[in-house]
Amino acid sequence: MDNRPIGFLDSGVGGLTVVKELRRQLPHETIVYIGDSARAPYGPRPAEQIKAFTWDMVNFLLTKNVKMIVFACNTATAVAWEEVKAKLTIPVLGVILPGSSAAIKNTQAGRIGVIATPMTVKSDIYQQKIKLLAPQMQVTSLACPKFVPIVESNEVKSSVAKKIVYETLAPLIGRIDTLILGCTHYPLLRPLIQNVMGPDVRLIDSGAECIRDVSVLLNYFQINASRLVKDRQNLFYTTASVERFRHIALEWLEEDINVERVTL
Repeated sequence: MDNRPIGFLDSGVGGLTVVKELRRQLPHETIVYIGDSARAPYGPRPAEQIKAFTWDMVNFLLTKNVKMIVFACNTATAVAWEEVKAKLTIPVLGVILPGSSAAIKNTQAGRIGVIATPMTVKSDIYQQKIKLLAPQMQVTSLACPKFVPIVESNEVKSSVAKKIVYETLAPLIGRIDTLILGCTHYPLLRPLIQNVMGPDVRLIDSGAECIRDVSVLLNYFQINASRLVKDRQNLFYTTASVERFRHIALEWLEEDINVERVTL
């Protein structure tokens, strides 16, 4: 047994969608979360800057004595995950491969769409992973640069959000049967995305799929937390507004959490 926390990093609040799934599947594990909302969105930034920012968050989590780090951010996974994983001695997981595998399992027609940040789309990482696992798949990627700012500003229920989602996703309508939400912010827009794409298109939450891999690795390395420990203290940190983070967390996690502002 290992009662050290699991570290989560994201460019902002989107990684809370991954945390929500961890709490559902592995409620006995403890969480330390860092969201870099002050420098979000990461998607339009150059790769070297994304790597530097990601290392800032990794090094912060290491000061919290985490036993595993989850890249709850597709952009950071696409750009920095391989480098970080190679240099750390603890398990480091990303969200892209789990999302790719789930899409392959769920598609009926072999027509998979990927929506993500500009950098994730530019990296072509989803297409590479999907084609590696199933070369016959048709993959269509679409950058959605306006989605993360909508979520970070907590405007997901606004009329502006509806308009942006519809206009952005229009090129994919009727072309795919499965859609990967290739940014952990996007599940917060899921009702709007599903409405635009139609009920027959299966949405894949790459972050949620990642937690299944977390469970496997906890078992493999025998670092599961004891189910007997009570009063676990989950820690949440943001580089921007504490109140905005708490408000989004309250809606998404359905729980009021303690959040601390930090500077990386």
